Amino acid sequence: MILWEEESLNDREKIFEFLYDFNPAVADKTDKVIEDKVDNLLRHPLMGVQRDDIKGRLLIIPEISMIVSYSVDGSVIRIMRVLHQKQKFPA
Repeated sequence: MILWEEESLNDREKIFEFLYDFNPAVADKTDKVIEDKVDNLLRHPLMGVQRDDIKGRLLIIPEISMIVSYSVDGSVIRIMRVLHQKQKFPA
C-alpha cells in the first residue's frame, strides 16, 4: 500500500500548479509520471537509493528531474516528499 504524506501531496500540488501556468499538458504528464513511478514501488520497494544523510530512500525520476523521498515499512510505502532535483532536500 502507498501512503502519501500531506507534505508530499502539497509538493505534487505545487509542482502541478507551477507547470500548469506554463503548459497544462506538461503538468498533467509530469503528475502522471510521478504517480506511475511511485506505483512501481509496490513491485520493487527497494529500487530507490539510500544516502547516509537522508532518512529513507530516494526514487530518482530523471525524465522529469524529480526526486521522491520514501520509506518502506513492511508492505507500506510512505511517500514523504516530491521535489525537483535542484531543490535542497531536507535532512
